[in-house]
Amino acid sequence: MSNSAMNSSPLLPLSLTLLVLCSCSSWVSSNFAKPHENFLQCLSHYSQDASSISNVLYTPFNSSYSNVLNFTLRNLRFSTSHTPKPLLIITPLHVSHIQAAILCSKSYGLQIRTRSGGHDIEGLSYVASLPFIIVDLINLNSISIDVESKTAWVQSDATLGELYYRIAEKSRTLAFPAGICPTVGIGGHLSGGGYGLLLRKYGLAADNVIDAQLVDANGKFFDRKLMGEDLFWAIRGGGGGSFGIVVAWKVNLVSVPATVTLCVVNKTVEDGATKLIHQWQYVAHKLENNLFLGILLEDELLTILNTTFPELNLSKKDCIETSWVETALIMGTGLQPGSKLEDLLKLETPFSHRGEYSYKIGYTTSWVERGIDAENKHLNWIRELYSYMAPFVSRSPRAAYLNYRDLDIGSNNKYGRTSYEQASIWGYKYFGKENFDRLVHVKTKVDPYDFFRHEQSIPTLSSK
Repeated sequence: MSNSAMNSSPLLPLSLTLLVLCSCSSWVSSNFAKPHENFLQCLSHYSQDASSISNVLYTPFNSSYSNVLNFTLRNLRFSTSHTPKPLLIITPLHVSHIQAAILCSKSYGLQIRTRSGGHDIEGLSYVASLPFIIVDLINLNSISIDVESKTAWVQSDATLGELYYRIAEKSRTLAFPAGICPTVGIGGHLSGGGYGLLLRKYGLAADNVIDAQLVDANGKFFDRKLMGEDLFWAIRGGGGGSFGIVVAWKVNLVSVPATVTLCVVNKTVEDGATKLIHQWQYVAHKLENNLFLGILLEDELLTILNTTFPELNLSKKDCIETSWVETALIMGTGLQPGSKLEDLLKLETPFSHRGEYSYKIGYTTSWVERGIDAENKHLNWIRELYSYMAPFVSRSPRAAYLNYRDLDIGSNNKYGRTSYEQASIWGYKYFGKENFDRLVHVKTKVDPYDFFRHEQSIPTLSSK
């Protein structure tokens, strides 16, 4: 698909004549002597181009199956022999392939996992306990930049790095306010909110989404106008894998200086790092929204920082002048909530943790040893650290960030419907009660039979 086609009429779906499908059929049903073949025939039947869909299907009988499965598998905890594997992987080329995958999965009682960048730390985009297939959006990665309107259409498997590169090709003074990990997929990032370097100036990445294209649980195709504002609200931070498969996003691009100033200073505890961090939480919300953008000249930036943080003792040698996109590559962390993030209403997107939090903390650990003993050792260590930090972080209620997914804070039933009460254990932490309740109402309306589900998907109201 060309970028120009994407601008004018992006991803027009095939008009399908839908049959009433029984969602209770089983992949291993005795009614089907050759379930794999029947399922593949179903996909061909509902696809716009039967010959093309055969080229994007991978079963365990294909030599390429393992390579496709593991290509964007970011957490090697889920690459072991005992990890459940999909019965089939489809890498759709266009919307009709996604529609076919949804309709046939419902017919055969299979779950769907949707993967864009593969960065779900709990593996929920490519692992399931029940028989499942993966819809891997790896072929849907087109990016179309419109400098004049300061917008872009971005398909869900395009990565942040690819988006930044395409923007920089067109303009040195445009950017998109998202994260800094270049391999994160746009689909997952926007579905979970999206922290980034420009947070204080322009809010979350999801705050800058102005349109989207989605296929729902009935195989129907929607843009923002067709899906309505409730569903459009839900997909911008309400989590992936709950409401449908988002194929593409239209986002606003934001203005940045042609040259920004980046200062990097290393401070140890002996140098007063603890005191500096302590001071930060009392003054961060008072700083100019655009301070991190570096729109000031280097000398002025040094003056501001040395006045506010004399402990830094900054000099010109600590700073470089570069472009915004190069800064995004250099930096490993960004500014924390405050300013623009706080100004945005909590109900504009499902992300509720706006002005009341000064920090977000991500706990990570990695290891090279193999085996379950090594895994348990390192996971237990990080859980102990998490417990140790508990008295020092938010409480009443405890808050969590969806894109730092953590099943330890609560999960749904793996093998059946989940009650509202059970899901609210983790749901309130991610979204707050008001936003979680609204997400449940949207889910009940658009997917009442809970076809799109996983261990932390939004439940339906019928489960309340």
